[in-house]
Amino acid sequence: MKYAILAITKGATLLGEQLAGQLEADFFPCKGKLRTTLETVWTRYEGIICIMATGIVVRTVAPLLKDKSKDPAVVVCDEQGKFAVSLLSGHLGGANALAERVADATGGQAVITTASDVLGQTALDLWCRELDLVIGNKTRFTQKMGKLVDTGSLQVYSRYPLPPLPPDLIQTETVESADLIITSLAEIQTDAALLHPKTLVFGIGCKRGTPAALIEQCIEATCKKHNLAPQSIALIASITLKQDEQGLLTAAAGKQLNLRFFTSEELNTVPGITASPTVLRVTGAKAVAEPAAMLAAGATSLLVGKMKWQGATTAVAEIPTPFTTQ
Repeated sequence: MKYAILAITKGATLLGEQLAGQLEADFFPCKGKLRTTLETVWTRYEGIICIMATGIVVRTVAPLLKDKSKDPAVVVCDEQGKFAVSLLSGHLGGANALAERVADATGGQAVITTASDVLGQTALDLWCRELDLVIGNKTRFTQKMGKLVDTGSLQVYSRYPLPPLPPDLIQTETVESADLIITSLAEIQTDAALLHPKTLVFGIGCKRGTPAALIEQCIEATCKKHNLAPQSIALIASITLKQDEQGLLTAAAGKQLNLRFFTSEELNTVPGITASPTVLRVTGAKAVAEPAAMLAAGATSLLVGKMKWQGATTAVAEIPTPFTTQ
C-alpha cells in the first residue's frame, strides 16, 4: 500500500520522518496547509497517517468522505507515538492493520474500536472480499453485521460448495433460515442479505461490426429477463474469430470483464447443442454462444439457453464451484 504521513508540529515532524523510513511512506509537513495537503493525498494514497490531534483530523476529512469502500485508511497518532488510532476504513481500507504497523514501529498501542475486532468476530466485509462476493444491498448487509455483533452468529445459505466457514458463520440448508444468501439471482423474496459470487459466464455470438452498446444491452436484457445479478458475471466467452471484434472487446472492457475465446473445433466438442446452419457456414462451429459459455464455465448444462437479439446472441452458463481457487 502507498502511505502518506502528515505532521504539523516539530515533534510530529521528527516522528513522521522516522515512520516514513520504516513504512516506506511519503512524508508531508503541512503546518498551515493541512486542508489542502489532505485534499491532495486523499485519492493518491491508500493509507494516510496523521500525527496530530484526532479532532482536527475529523473536522478536516469530513468533507472528503464518500464511502467506506472508497475512502483511504486513516490512522491518527500522537507525536510521541504512544497511540495509533484506526479512525477510518478499518476493515476494507486496512486502517486497523495500518494502526498495528504504526504501533509496532513506535512501540505504542494500536487503538481499534470496530465491534467485530473487539469481540473477536468475523469481519464480514473482509470475508466477502476474500471470496470475491459483491454485496447486493448495503443497508441490509449492514443490518446483518449488526446482528452478528448482537447475537454472535449468522446463518449462511449457498447454492455453491463453500470453503470452511469461520465459527460464527453457520451454513444452513434452507433459504428461509438464512441471514446471508450467496446467489447469482438479482432478487429473492427474503430479508436476508444477498451476496453475489462471480459465477456467470456469458457466451456471446455477434455479427461483424456489432457496436459495444448493443452487446451491453443484450447482456443487461438477458440478466433482467432471467433475474440474474449483473454483479455475478465472471467473464464473457466467444469464438476465436471474434478476438478482434471491437464491439465485443469494448463491451467487456466497459464492464471490466475478462474474455475467453475458443476455436470452432473446441466449440464443436460440446454435446447436446442445436446446430445453426448459418453459423456453421460462417464460422465452422455448430453454434457459438451456448458452447462457449459452457466451456468457459466448466459446466455440463446451460443456465440460460440461446437468446437471439438484434445483431447478437447470448447464452449463460454457471461456474459450479466458484470458491475452489480461493
